[in-house]
Amino acid sequence: MNAPKDYIRDFMSEPMINAQGAALVIIDMQYATGSRQGALGRTLKAQGSSVGDYRFARIEQSVLPRTLELRAHFHRLGQPVIHVTLGAALPDASDAPRHMQKLLASCNNYVGSPDHAILDELKPVEGEHVVRKTTVGAFASTSIDSLLRSLKIDQIYMAGVSTNMCVESTAREAADRGYQVTLVEDACGTTFEELHLVTMRNFQRLFGRVTSAAQAVAELKVSA
Repeated sequence: MNAPKDYIRDFMSEPMINAQGAALVIIDMQYATGSRQGALGRTLKAQGSSVGDYRFARIEQSVLPRTLELRAHFHRLGQPVIHVTLGAALPDASDAPRHMQKLLASCNNYVGSPDHAILDELKPVEGEHVVRKTTVGAFASTSIDSLLRSLKIDQIYMAGVSTNMCVESTAREAADRGYQVTLVEDACGTTFEELHLVTMRNFQRLFGRVTSAAQAVAELKVSA
């Protein structure tokens, strides 16, 4: 028996793909929580915990390679690439919101720390932009909105970690501000697969779109 149609799709706008208005936004691809060699990975290994195994394998096998493909394509298009980083200005993270302080301090995620750095493979190059946030969503604590509008961007393709936290929060913030947001499913990851999948399912109900890196490259190429 076929599942009933989800009524919410009747209220969704048709996407308008325009490469000239698109930017790639890469969320929190840093050593602190985005690499098994980083603070989180080292802590879990020392504890003998396997809870991060899926997360780091997903980053290594899917998130990082697909994000690299997307970045290369945006460079070919001459469109902006924006790195969003998470981290405090102070080692004790006292400049961050209360609910973020222990996470940031425990992961040595503050400006100047090696764990705060973006992964070497994605190290920003000339012409790319970097904004630092202390909140889960980027719009709450950075100037990313004014940056995107200055660059005449109205369509955002998003990659990075964690799917159900910083990626989703930033994506929802962007959608509420009028941007057309596309989550690139195979360029995003989190600690548990079920959290990743339910985020993707829920986001595309009304907030925006979900696609693969290959599909994103193809549709942008056609509209360029």
